[in-house]
Amino acid sequence: MRTLTGRRSDATGTIERRSIDYVPLAERHGNVWDLWPVWFAGGAHLATVATGVVGIALGGNLVWMAIAVVLGSAFGTFFMAFHSTQGPQLGLPQMIQSRPQFGFVGALLIWGVALISFIGYNAFNEILAEQTIHSLYGGPPMPSLIGFTLLAAVVAIAGYDLIHAAQRWISYVLIIVLGVFSVAVATRMTYTPHEFDLGRFDTIPFLAQGFAAAAYQVTWSTCVSDYSRYLPRDVGVRASFWWTYLGAFLGGTWTMLVGTAAAAAFPRLQIVDALRATADAALPGFGNPLLLCSLLGLVTITSVNFYGASLTLLSIADSIASVRLTLTTRLLALGIAIVGSALIAVAASGDFIERFGEFLNLLLYLFTPWTAINLVDFYWVRKGHYSVREIFNPHGIYGRWSWRGLTAYGAGFLAMVPFFSISIYTGPVARLLGGADIAMLIGLPVSALTYLWACRSLDLETEWHRAARADADLEPVADTWVSVGSETAARAVYR
Repeated sequence: MRTLTGRRSDATGTIERRSIDYVPLAERHGNVWDLWPVWFAGGAHLATVATGVVGIALGGNLVWMAIAVVLGSAFGTFFMAFHSTQGPQLGLPQMIQSRPQFGFVGALLIWGVALISFIGYNAFNEILAEQTIHSLYGGPPMPSLIGFTLLAAVVAIAGYDLIHAAQRWISYVLIIVLGVFSVAVATRMTYTPHEFDLGRFDTIPFLAQGFAAAAYQVTWSTCVSDYSRYLPRDVGVRASFWWTYLGAFLGGTWTMLVGTAAAAAFPRLQIVDALRATADAALPGFGNPLLLCSLLGLVTITSVNFYGASLTLLSIADSIASVRLTLTTRLLALGIAIVGSALIAVAASGDFIERFGEFLNLLLYLFTPWTAINLVDFYWVRKGHYSVREIFNPHGIYGRWSWRGLTAYGAGFLAMVPFFSISIYTGPVARLLGGADIAMLIGLPVSALTYLWACRSLDLETEWHRAARADADLEPVADTWVSVGSETAARAVYR
């Protein structure tokens, strides 16, 4: 079995050397409040602006689409923030944590979906960046796309600490810029009465916008622990939850509302042009600075996606054949992710907003069962007690295939199918509801309850004993396994 510890301070140098391996307590650093700028800047960029346009593009008005954005974002952020608390407790990136629920090999299902998410998002990011650079400076699209991609790649190569630092400084800039824009729009922009008419509620745009906002936030669940795993273990579950929730909700919701306001003001323009036109109309000359700052946020979030894609690729490779977790393998995986997203961006067609909305819907369908199963397992079934070494053991206590997680995932996904409402398929229940898509509300409880049912036969006492033996010397100073009460259940006690 490979060595999971032994290097020291691998995230504090110029280039991070760790990838999907465990972060020992000796290497932990940072403050829990560092999470809010990571996820504020994670939402404050042009791709998030595009998410706020979905309902307006379907005919909704400004007031109802704004309400949908707030409600959807609040709902989706709830799940991703709970995933963030797993990082400090386990010291592992997000996707590798799926092995206890789905098995050493069974987790490939989830990782394949996550990889599509990371690379797909970045393809959209690169298209938006190219459009923005062309709008600002003109010139041919290909050099703009390549330059943007390389800049994002440099940050991803440096890794964890540089991503945190970049997100922190960009957050401060974006708070100022978004504040100026919001005050200017609120006090100087004029909209038609239709945009504020509460009597013009339209179910389809409202649900589409609400679930697009929720999906956008939920999909960050696939990498949120990646940026909390170097934090000290004692930062606390509540603190890590709320600092993540605060940053992600404010950054994502605020920026989606910027997109909603811009699309309502200039519905016939592409999102980049609409955003600049709105800023210039509210505050003459402010359009280009707003676009430039939004572009900076897009660079770092593209780095985040490249980083997450590289960790997911390594997880996939490690499930197929044992992989040496070195800087070279991390950079190789990163290179594959960069090339893949760039090729998709170059080949993509022009109807960006429609395709982006469809992409968010598909991701919502695919990630809803996973997020329910992962959180139920962590908080209710295993209660955060896992063996790090057994997660990397192909013949360990979690098995190669876990019928519990795979069954719950299949049940949740199949339960959602009648509620799907996308261009390629509309389910029978969705048709009865006039095309309204409420699939997520069905998939979450079905997946969670099926998994809880399946886990009734799980022998947790034996599993905890085996986990205790496997990790006995993982952290010999800071970690001890003891008996609890009259039962001999092994549980972790963290000093």
